[in-house]
Amino acid sequence: MGNNNRRDVVPNPDGGWDITAPGAARRSGHERTQADAERRAKQIVGNAGGGEVVTHGRDGRIRSKDTVAPGNDPNPPRDREH
Repeated sequence: MGNNNRRDVVPNPDGGWDITAPGAARRSGHERTQADAERRAKQIVGNAGGGEVVTHGRDGRIRSKDTVAPGNDPNPPRDREH
């Protein structure tokens, strides 16, 4: 598909959660809660034509991945999280 649209939800050291794009100099957004940041990241990715939202925990490790339509889910039968 060639669409490399991805956003990461990562903790901000000053509080709250940032929405970032890999390789970007600035963040795409900031929210108070992780759930709000995840919701906003899915909106951003969906408006850009679909892609991947990767949520990290407070320890920095990947906690969850979600493909936003019309993105290309590499493992559709096994993705039972969402």
